[in-house]
Amino acid sequence: MKAFRLDELEAERAANDGAYLQFLRERNMSVGLYALDAGESDPQQPHREDEVYFVVSGRASITVGMETTQVGRGSVVYVPAGVPHKFHHISEDLRVMVVFSPPES
Repeated sequence: MKAFRLDELEAERAANDGAYLQFLRERNMSVGLYALDAGESDPQQPHREDEVYFVVSGRASITVGMETTQVGRGSVVYVPAGVPHKFHHISEDLRVMVVFSPPES
């Protein structure tokens, strides 16, 4: 079994001065923690993998393709591989669990 604590992952991510921390990588998936602070821009480009976002905390909008929705704690968003997507209008520091399948390359 592999088990993780969000507070420890957040501390590790912050200590490495990065917005993204991959903390699990297996044959068919990878999982990471993505962080954007209020007012920040999301620099993402489309990925070659399918993604699922689970919003752990914060508030923002996300645009996937041509669709936009508001997200907050507990929101889950699926992003198909290759589709442009960005978080924006980040009004509260955003912490998002990201699952890639297959693993992010």
